[in-house]
Formats: sequence, C-alpha cells, structure tokens
Amino acid sequence: MKKEVKQLREKAINALVLSIDHFNRPWDRGRTEAVLILMDHSFEMLLKAAIRHKNGKIRKQREKQTIGFEACVRKSLTDASLKFLSEEQALTLQTINGQRDAAQHYLVDMSEHQLYFYAQAGVTLFRDIHDAVFEEKLVLELPERVLPISTTAPRDLTTLFDQEVEEIKALLAPGTRKKMNAVAKARSLAVLESAVSGDYEQPSDGELKKVCKRLSDGDAWADVFPGVAAINISAEGEGPTLCLRLTKREGVPVTLLKEGQGAGAAVALKRVSELDFYSLTPTQLAKKVGLTSPKSRALVDYLNLRESDDYFKEFEISGQHPRYSPKAISAMTAALQTVSIEEVWQLHKQKQGKR
Repeated sequence: MKKEVKQLREKAINALVLSIDHFNRPWDRGRTEAVLILMDHSFEMLLKAAIRHKNGKIRKQREKQTIGFEACVRKSLTDASLKFLSEEQALTLQTINGQRDAAQHYLVDMSEHQLYFYAQAGVTLFRDIHDAVFEEKLVLELPERVLPISTTAPRDLTTLFDQEVEEIKALLAPGTRKKMNAVAKARSLAVLESAVSGDYEQPSDGELKKVCKRLSDGDAWADVFPGVAAINISAEGEGPTLCLRLTKREGVPVTLLKEGQGAGAAVALKRVSELDFYSLTPTQLAKKVGLTSPKSRALVDYLNLRESDDYFKEFEISGQHPRYSPKAISAMTAALQTVSIEEVWQLHKQKQGKR
C-alpha cells in the first residue's frame, strides 16, 4: 500500500473512531454536530484513500488543494477506471454530507433515532467500502475498547418519518410558539429529500416553512417528501453485528438522471457520465453566451468557474481537453447583467500583462 494511501486511510479510521466515541458519550452538548462532522470527514478521507489506491487523482493539475467531498463521490461513482461506489452508497454519502452541512453551518434538530440511523448507516457503509477496496477487515483496525454503536434501532423509514412528522405537528400546534423548533426539525428531513432528488442545495427557511405548513394542514409526508417515499432502511444482523443501509423500495424505479431531465426519485447524482455533464467546449460556451472566445475565457476567469466542479473539468483524452457544464452558461449570463464585459476584458489583459 502506498504511503499516501496508508496515511489517508489512517486519518479516515481515526475520524470514524472519534465519531463513534462522540455518539456513545453520555452528555449531549455538541454531540450531534460532532458525530456528523467527524463522520463526514472520515468518509472524505476514505474516498481519497480509495481513489489513490486505485491510481486515481485527487488533485487537479496545477491545483494546490485536493478535490472536495462531492467531487470524490462523483469520481468514485462515475469514473469507469476506478468506480467502487453503488448508487445507493452514493446516496448515503450525500445524505450524511448534507446533514453535516446543516449541523455545521446553521440549525438542525435531529432526534436520537435519526442520529442513530445516520451513525449506524455510516459505520456500515464505511466498513463496506473499506473492506471491498482495500481487501482488509475494518474490525482489525479498530481498538478493542471501542464499543459498537447500539441503541433501539429504527428498522423502517416509514415509522421513523411518522414519528418525526408527529413531533413537528406538535411543535406547530396553536399557542406553542415553537415554529422555529419545527423548522429546525424539518430541516433534517428535507436534507434527505434533497439528496434523494439530486438537489444538494440546503433548504431555505422559506421552503421549510412551506413544508411545515403542508404537514400542519394534514398533507401526508409521502406527498411532501416524495423522494424519501422511494427508499427504505435495510437492516441485517442484531446487536454488535447490526448493519443499516439505505435501499430503494422494491418496485420503485430509482435511477440516475441526465442533467436537465425532470424531477423524480434520482439517487445521489444526476450525472450519467462526465462527458454528458461537461458537454460544452470553450468555443461552444462562448457561442452560447454571445462572446468571443477570448472574452468568454476572461469572464470564466473573472468568475473563477474553473475552480468549481459544478462548471468545469479538464479531460485527458490524447491531451488536455477543457470542458464546461451548462451551469456555466447560467452563471455567465447572470454575471453579464451586473458587470461590464469590457471592464472584465481590460482587467484580464492587465493580469496577462503582469504575468
């Protein structure tokens, strides 16, 4: 095993052990945030270790920073040369990452059953990926004193959501004045819905208030969260050997959608292939936004679009081939409403002159 891979794998296991440690602590101050943040970090390190183990790249050419969490998931799922994730595994990863994002950057009220599910499903997934990629048993890497995550396990997603929705309705009851608490509790449910539907933006307070109103008005949660209705929890084993996994319900089609296709129960990622997503050459992009190629590149650099996997990727196909996603068109068109392309062009030429 390469030294870099070994070090990344060790960091991943360390973060996983700390996440389990925080879950099993007897006090609650900061517990939810610590479990999710450390679990999320453990997966990013594990994915990077696995990608490097399979001779993939985790750093773009001439870039100082390694790729981020979403790029790791996308590469592990869609890159045919090193693919090791299934669609359902990618869904679990994106869901945990979304819950971490909500917990780290704002407010989320997660019940003990929800936190247990994400922690146990995370440990199960970590073991599945680790053992399959490295062909070694994770259990041999954990200290003997580490306790398995254990509590009253939710075995059915329908029951779990029924309980959560009833709590939200109770918080919205007239006279309780706990609307913000209801919004915070609804956020964790909405994050799972976003991951299933392929929209990874954090839900806004306005969107969550609408969700709460629909639930308060008596709408079934399956209608409010249609994507979640397409998945379930798969439980295997008992006690220390319990494994939890997110799975699609039998008979419900859960597929990857191409960018731009309609809504539906899209698991984890909309991108069927990298070239389908990054469909525009620099010339095609310039034509779409109505600029010359040089001025188009100036605007791209001004907006730092080449720094984001949402807009840009360079492919190695008999040389370097830069490609852009359709999202770049929207970003550039929106920018031209507020900035002058001539000013951007002059600034670009000045920077080129200094270089």
